[in-house]
Amino acid sequence: MSVINKKTLSNGLRIVHQEDKATQMVALNLLYNVGAKDENPSKTGFAHLFEHLMFSGSENIPNYDIPLQNAGGENNAWTNNDLTNVYLTIPYQNVEIGSWLESDRLNGLGLGARKIAVQKGVVCEEFKQRNLNQPYGDASHLVRDMAYQVHPYRWPTIGERLEHIQNASAEDVVDFYHRFYNPNNLILAVTGHISFERTIELAEKWFGDITKNYPNNRPTIIEPKQLKVRRKEVFRDVPVDSLYMAFHMCERKNRDYYAFDILSDILSNGASSRFHQKLILEKRIFTSVDAYISGSIDAGLFQIYGRPYPGVTLEEAEKAIWEELELIKKEYVDEVELEKVKNKFESNYIFNHINFLNVATNLAWFELLGDANDINNEVSNYKSVTKEHLLHVANQSLIEENCSILYYKKRENKEIENGSN
Repeated sequence: MSVINKKTLSNGLRIVHQEDKATQMVALNLLYNVGAKDENPSKTGFAHLFEHLMFSGSENIPNYDIPLQNAGGENNAWTNNDLTNVYLTIPYQNVEIGSWLESDRLNGLGLGARKIAVQKGVVCEEFKQRNLNQPYGDASHLVRDMAYQVHPYRWPTIGERLEHIQNASAEDVVDFYHRFYNPNNLILAVTGHISFERTIELAEKWFGDITKNYPNNRPTIIEPKQLKVRRKEVFRDVPVDSLYMAFHMCERKNRDYYAFDILSDILSNGASSRFHQKLILEKRIFTSVDAYISGSIDAGLFQIYGRPYPGVTLEEAEKAIWEELELIKKEYVDEVELEKVKNKFESNYIFNHINFLNVATNLAWFELLGDANDINNEVSNYKSVTKEHLLHVANQSLIEENCSILYYKKRENKEIENGSN
């Protein structure tokens, strides 16, 4: 991989750069260190709301898209529990236009009452569509709320309740902006057809004079260890029953993270995976079943989700899952099976880093985790996972007392919902 360059401006803005002369484009990836976990528990959904507000114009540029598109650029954004990521790609000759646009909305995002009201309406409709009107739409809310008792991961990025956004005042929104959207809370990753010297020149010119900042003293909230299984049963107007299981796992910077990721792939990634071979093809327990990890900065979740075949009860489906988990806890993973998954990680990494925008996004992410240069260690971190490590992690975490289980059932004139903590 090419050299990774870094510099921090006097206002706290961190810059990460990697040149790629194979493209005629430049990517500007702005990672704001603010996500849903930074929200007030009674005012959730604000980070996602700001993802929308970022494209509503600034104090000086009423329509962000027009000058960017006129310069041949494209842009988008996404938000999760840990961060807000905004990015654009633009021909290298017009990169200064991109710097101007991004600096202007950092320095003075347009937060007039009308713009806030419009975007609140958009976000509320998205909440209704995703979580209230879509089958299984509230499953994520339910699982998170079971698994987390105190940590702010207990609500999803869209927000915990619709009324949190509906009732958000203009003062609440402006306060959230001033607290988190500042140079000292931002990582700017620049990749593509641009030198490090030019990158710093533009950053100093367009971002260097933005002096607003806010102390980043946020409390670290640690979820208490779960001591017994948590169960909940709900009835909804859905076509078929579904099973959800969530196990607590480590934080992103823990070495066990790589073992959890490999375990999830051994169980369910691809047609040769254990779940697909045993539970779908051989035993015909599930029509679909998946295992995946949250990948969050703080301690996350190892999750399993499946929809049983007609006639198979959720109790039978859960029993089949536990049988497969017991196998992976009792026996070492076959070396060939393990090597196949590791090779897939390596090929995905190589393919992902062909694209200069993906590189910018990943550099910003690893800088947030601690050091952008750690991106070069990812393949070796996966390669170093042993069958002994997998067995240890599985036995420590894939156990009933560490699990939250949701039975999401098709409504059949049943009104009672059951839950236990």
